[in-house]
Formats: sequence, C-alpha cells, structure tokens
Amino acid sequence: MNALLIYPNIPDTFWSFTYALRFIGKKSAFPPLGLLTVAALLPAHWNKRLVDLNVDSLTDNDLLWADIAFISGMAVQRKSAKQIINRCLAMNLKVVAGGPLFTAEPDKFAEVDHLVLDEAETTLPAFLSDLQNGQPEKIYRASGFCNLLDTPLPSWDLIKTKRYASMSIQFSRGCPFNCEFCNVTALFGHRPRIKTPQQVIAELDRIYASGWRSSIFFVDDNFIGNKAYLKTHLLPALIKWRKDKKGCVFFTEASINLADDPQLLDLMTTAGFDTVFIGIESPDETSLTECGKNQNKNRDLLESIKIIHRSGMQVMGGFIVGFDSDSPSIFQRQIDFIQNSGIVTAMVGMLQAPPGTRLFDRLSRESRVVNTFSGDNVDGTTNIIPKMGIEKLLDGYQAIMKQVYSPGNYYRRVRVLLKELKAPEIRQPVSLGRLLSFFRSAFRLGILGNERFHYWQLMLWTLIRKPRLMSVAITLSIYGHHYRKICERYIY
Repeated sequence: MNALLIYPNIPDTFWSFTYALRFIGKKSAFPPLGLLTVAALLPAHWNKRLVDLNVDSLTDNDLLWADIAFISGMAVQRKSAKQIINRCLAMNLKVVAGGPLFTAEPDKFAEVDHLVLDEAETTLPAFLSDLQNGQPEKIYRASGFCNLLDTPLPSWDLIKTKRYASMSIQFSRGCPFNCEFCNVTALFGHRPRIKTPQQVIAELDRIYASGWRSSIFFVDDNFIGNKAYLKTHLLPALIKWRKDKKGCVFFTEASINLADDPQLLDLMTTAGFDTVFIGIESPDETSLTECGKNQNKNRDLLESIKIIHRSGMQVMGGFIVGFDSDSPSIFQRQIDFIQNSGIVTAMVGMLQAPPGTRLFDRLSRESRVVNTFSGDNVDGTTNIIPKMGIEKLLDGYQAIMKQVYSPGNYYRRVRVLLKELKAPEIRQPVSLGRLLSFFRSAFRLGILGNERFHYWQLMLWTLIRKPRLMSVAITLSIYGHHYRKICERYIY
C-alpha cells in the first residue's frame, strides 16, 4: 500500500512567519507534527510519502503513485484542504481526512471518503482494521481520549528538517481551564494527559540525531497543565538531557499563572526555554469574566508578564477584542497595555467562535454566528455578530494594529522587553545561517526599509546596554518586518 500524507498550505498569517523565513533561508515555520505521528501509526510495511505544501508542491506523479491519501489540517488551512481533496477525487484517489479542521466540522466535508476524527491513536487503528477487511466506514469517532503512552515516535525520516525554522514536539494534551472561546478542551479535554520523560527524550534524541541545533516548539496548548509532574519529572529530565547537547532552545504555550511559581520558572529557563506564548486576551476584568478566563483575573497582569521576562523567558501574547462587555474604550486600553507590557509579538484578533466551543453554542442560540470560522486571528474577519457592531469593532481593531505595529511603537516595545529580559543561560552557536540573517536584516531593514532609523537605533542601544541580547533584537526586528507585511495585506 502506497500512502500519501498531504499537509495543506497555510496562508500568510502572523503565525506563518512567511516574510521572516526569507531572512533565514527556510520555507516553513513548523513541520506537520500531526501527520508525522499519523505516519508512525500506519503499518510498517506500507510505503509512505509526505508532501507538505508549505515547503513543496503536490505533483500528479505523487497522486498517481498513491493508493490512498491522508490529509490533516487546521481551520486556517480550509481552502487548501478543499483544493487537495478535489485533486485527489478527480484522480480517483481515496481520501482519508482527520485533524482539528475535520473533527470540528465533519459535515462540511461530505465528499471525503473516510473521516477518521478525534485523536488518531484511538480511531485510526479501527479504520485500518476495517480497510484490511475491505469494509471501511465513512466516519470514525472516539468515545474518549487516548493514552499518550500509546503515541509513537513521529516519522521524522519523511521530511527534510533543514527546510523548517523550528522542530516540534508534544508533551501533553488538554487544559485544566475552560475559556469560552477556546476549542482545546473540546478537542482534547480538561485533564492534561502526558507522555513520560522517556518518550519525550526519545523524540528529542531523534531530532538531535538528525543534526538539528535550533528551536524546538513544545506544541502543548498549556505546557504547565500538570505543574507538579513538570517540576519532579520532565524538567529535570530535560536539564539532564541538555548537559551534553548544543544549540537547542525550547519555547511553548502556557497560562499566566506560570508567573506565580518561581521554582517552575527557574526550572524552565534552566532546561532551555526562552519564549512562552500566553493568552492575555484583555486588560478588562469584565471581559475576562465573560469569557471564563479566570486565571487572568485578580492579578496585576503587567507585573506577571515582567516576572516572566525577568526569569529569562520572552512572553508572546494573544489579545482579543469584541467581547460583549467591551466598550469603545477597550481599543486604546489594549494599545496602552501592549506597549507597557513589552510584549513584542502581540497577536491581536477579533473574537471568533470556533465550532465545538461554549461560545459557538451560546452565540448560535442567539443567531449570532453568521460566517465560517477562518481560524486566522489577524485576517480582519469574524464569524459572529458583535454587540458593539461590526463596523465599530473593525475600526477599533484596525486602530490597534496600526498603532502597535507602526515602526516607532514596535521598536519602542522591543526596548521595553530588552530592559526587563534576563539574558538566556543557553546560547545558540553562531552559524552561517545566523550570520546571513543579520546581514540580510541590516540590508533590507537598515538600508532599504522605512524603519531603518528605528532599526539602527535599536542595534546601537542593544550593543551598548544589552549586548548579550543582540540576537534577540535582530530576531524581533525581522519578526516586525513580517508583522507589518501581514498588516499591510489584511488591515491597512
């Protein structure tokens, strides 16, 4: 059996880092970890080929070679996924689809031959058994969640790692919190399920053995969902693993209560974590109450962010406008908060209601879900009718983006971050690629770019005040170029 695994194209978004990748000679930010794991679950005697449309093209020869095609993706990849499905069906190639996009909206993909939904560890074996017996069903669903002890090592041999800016690894699934707009718990539950340190180390060893010496993204939706286990098992194992390793640094996603645990912060930075994405959402307590973001309430959010920065981890933040309780003042409040926080990478989006969430159910009952969920938080769209009115929301959203990603405000925010940020204990080695990225940034941003004054001002300031953070300053300058390009495309 020839199995073709296809990963749809991700459109240009903040998270695609399309314009930043050109500075470092990479084609995509992250590999398709889900499909690589699915590949490892397929029978060992099958022939497997993976085509990631973000780094390669899907040819007719690929489709003619295959006996069956497996497609997975997220909501933001909907358009590309539809195109792939149509190409496969036009060539009479059986299509098996799964992953977040298809699990959340299976009724939108009636043309797919087989929908293997929820977690593949649970539903894929049943499909494969029925396929072998010649009686595969249309839809496979799980009645519960899988045990991550059953998750195999991803099939890293199916991709060329050097095409990517970062590798990916998963330690846990699930989140203990219950934010109204988030579909993580709908997909993976409230109880964090975890892999053993031995599993994680085995995956890291495989990645390291491939020659990888750069960033590794722990893709957990809330890495600190089980803090006790992290502190006693995984983080000590990561610290031990690092002792004879060079170059690899980690980043992940977590909740703001990370700031409340000095021991956890210290262990994470010692283990090599230098960046964490946190859903801040709003500086308004009423909005936080409305969406169930209780872990963000009754605290000084700015101080919590500074605590994390002082530990040595940079905070990337998610922000939302368009809650029912938001008044027109929220737009300036968001701008002020972002500027004062030093959160350079501020992912601001209008509220959307993903299918499967409590928000989607509530707004559906109120007849306020009107469009398809795009999955993109910066494309200037929403699938709901906001209480303040769509025109007011869109105008306010555009005002935020114009302000926070203007060169002056952006570079000013970088300096706010660098003043607080503790220099990381683990440095990535100087490489040809890193040197080239500096020279490209100096030319494209420092000579050709409209931000050249701000760029050189930051470089000089960093060289004098924070020389050990020069690579961070260069990286964030490159990110800023990407963010402005996205804003120009969708917002300005």
